[in-house]
Amino acid sequence: MTSTLERPEVTLRIGGEKRRTASGGTFDHINPCTGAPDAAIPLAGPAEIDDAVKAAHDAFHSWRQTNPAERRRLLFRLAELIEQHTDDFVRLGTFDNGTPVGLVAGLVAMSAEWTRYYAGWADKITSEVSGTYGTTGEFSYTLSQPYGVIGVIITWNGPLISLAMKVPAALAAGNTVVVKPSELTPFSATLFADLAAEAGIPDGVINVVPGTGDAGAALVAHPLVKKVTFTGGPDTARKILQSCAEHIKPSVMELGGKSGNIIFEDANLDTACSVGTLMSVGMMSGQGCAFPTRMIVARPLYDEVLTRVSALAPMVKVGDPLEPDTVAGPVVNEAALQRILGMIERAKQDGARLLTGGERLGGDLADEYFVAPTVFADVDPYSELAQKEVFGPVLSIIPFDTEEQAVEIANSTPYGLSGYVFTNDLKRAHRVAEQLETGEVLINGAAPLTVHRPFGGFGISGIGKEGGREGLAEFLRTKSVSIA
Repeated sequence: MTSTLERPEVTLRIGGEKRRTASGGTFDHINPCTGAPDAAIPLAGPAEIDDAVKAAHDAFHSWRQTNPAERRRLLFRLAELIEQHTDDFVRLGTFDNGTPVGLVAGLVAMSAEWTRYYAGWADKITSEVSGTYGTTGEFSYTLSQPYGVIGVIITWNGPLISLAMKVPAALAAGNTVVVKPSELTPFSATLFADLAAEAGIPDGVINVVPGTGDAGAALVAHPLVKKVTFTGGPDTARKILQSCAEHIKPSVMELGGKSGNIIFEDANLDTACSVGTLMSVGMMSGQGCAFPTRMIVARPLYDEVLTRVSALAPMVKVGDPLEPDTVAGPVVNEAALQRILGMIERAKQDGARLLTGGERLGGDLADEYFVAPTVFADVDPYSELAQKEVFGPVLSIIPFDTEEQAVEIANSTPYGLSGYVFTNDLKRAHRVAEQLETGEVLINGAAPLTVHRPFGGFGISGIGKEGGREGLAEFLRTKSVSIA
């Protein structure tokens, strides 16, 4: 049903070399809009992971000595090239996982901004004097230094923005990277690596090796990899953390979420309902970790919110991601489709009231991986639907009677990535924000993933931060120096 444009060739980039074959075999990339294979992806095995890590290790010694102003210049150039290739990234992003072109364009602009932001930090890394001869009898100071080789493992739902949230910060701090993109979404990472080379970033500083979980495991365990940064789900994170523990290796984990969206009785319902609906059952077909998938509504507003959301959800245009007015494309693959439909069926059995959606779409979309925007009311806060990440276009709506109960429901899951609040009472907004056990709180429609603000969760939503100065600090380690 979608364009049959030929997919670009995917290669491994190791040092200055492009490899078209690898020891991990090949993976048939499936077009989620047709369910048919559309490209053969070379997969890195342990041999290619070892080569890539060694290339990054060799490049590190010169990259860390590169003048910080030069690192800044190269990263600014990369940001410019990302912007200049917006149309290419839009096309490749849609090829990767079926995300509609309108949304991909916004993510490209965001990726350029993340790159530009960390370019600006490259020559602003400072240390501090911590003791002087007159006070301690010694002169002491600190050095903020890069780790070395960073293992970067990204997920499939936002292949370019995931790169931009990790790689520029690591490079600005003086590290080199080995990136393992998901075999499900290899196209954007290939272009990213090509543009980094065009920008003048030296060979070996950025290495890209598509592969499966086995390649990721080899990357994490490699003795020359000094830190790991991962975006994905808690189950995979546990395996990575076990390996990191064995090797006493630090990590950054950006994981899943089950974000609560509290709508108080004084909220602007036009904004609250439109944002809450679009970001849960429309944007990326619900395949995002920070989306507000639990709408927690003050009981006096409950019936009106149900009416509004029930009308808004079916208006989300689902279909061909190459059409400019499409809001939601397919989910990523057959396995995701069946998992989502299974959760929908169990939610019905658990007593949740289905308001709209709840099925695989038919007609022209019947043979592909499309799920109707789905909304459930009267959801038990402790049911599977309210406790487990769906990662699909499914919204749960739950009533509350008091502010304390709203906070309790919002905090009732093991996740703690994002929290959303809609109220015109500023004191209440601050009070609730302080009580929510989440890494960020977005009030009255504040935008997610702005680069100046640290992003990262609590609980099983992760460890560490991306964005802001804290995102840079994740790639620096402190050394103390003292002279008697």
